[in-house]
Amino acid sequence: MKIYVDADACPKAVKEILFRAVIRKQLELIMVANQVLQLPPHPNIKMLQVNKGFDEADNEIIRLITKGDLLITADIPLASSAVEKEALVINPRGKIYTRENIKQELATRDLMAHLRDNLEIRGGPAPYSDKDKTAFANILDKILTKLKV
Repeated sequence: MKIYVDADACPKAVKEILFRAVIRKQLELIMVANQVLQLPPHPNIKMLQVNKGFDEADNEIIRLITKGDLLITADIPLASSAVEKEALVINPRGKIYTRENIKQELATRDLMAHLRDNLEIRGGPAPYSDKDKTAFANILDKILTKLKV
């Protein structure tokens, strides 16, 4: 199993949790971004820099990810594509995306975008919190324990 991260907008706390987990469990972590990231020097932690541009990182992740890999992303359309390829997907707040819930997540995302576009609502998600960090760490641990890696 490889772990892919949609890294451009990934919270620092999530990256730090992932760094510790992949070193401890000897997993491969691939940080995909269109900018250079500062990563710990470890052979299991890799940077994949893609061209700048809309969905460049997403497209590369979907090209590379396979059944049983794990993706960390807050991007619902990317999550949907990865779920279709039978990858495991969680967001930085600890939510698991599955075949059973991804269509609802896409519909909610589209509705919220429509409401924002029409100025019926404003703003986006709440700031990343300690509660979110804990939820992410817990779900990552459960997944890695269940997979016995």
